[in-house]
Order: sequence, then structure tokens, then C-alpha cells
Amino acid sequence: MNTIKLLKPIKINNEEVKELSYDTGKITAGQFCQAEVKRFEAGGNKPVLTTYEFDHGLHLYLGMMAIVAENPRIDITDLERITGFDMVQIAKVGRNF
Repeated sequence: MNTIKLLKPIKINNEEVKELSYDTGKITAGQFCQAEVKRFEAGGNKPVLTTYEFDHGLHLYLGMMAIVAENPRIDITDLERITGFDMVQIAKVGRNF
């Protein structure tokens, strides 16, 4: 099992979470597309012309989808509250997908 240890724990479903498990192998086509939509919305709905390798917003949301795929009780909005280096760790998961 792959895990990310959070430097700043967050509350999810009234429970303090210090680490998040993830599995990129469980990301579905729908979740991949949802990651693209979330990236677009987070960027202010402005079209961005970039290559996959440099699409940092997509990497972040793909990492989040890998967490949600492994932990269906977690919602993307929970993960969007993560900040700092913890966010960078999640983006690395998505970049390596």
C-alpha cells in the first residue's frame, strides 16, 4: 500500500487524518476526466495550452483521485483543504501516474 504522511493533519469526517493511502491503479476513466475538469475549474475556467508533463494542476487532481480511488469515504473537497508540502506530495503521485 502506498501512503502519504501529512505534515499538517486534516480533519475528514470528524476524524484527524495523518496519512493518506492511494492507488493510481484504481483511477477510472471517469476519475481521470473529473481531474481534468477540477483542474480547469481551479484555474478560473481559462483554457491552458500545456503538455501533460507540465500540467501541474492536473497532476495534483490525479493524485487526489488516486487517494479517493483507494478511500471512497474521502471527498475531493476534503483533499482540496490540504496545503503546502502535503499538496506537493499529492501532485508527485499524479505526475508519476
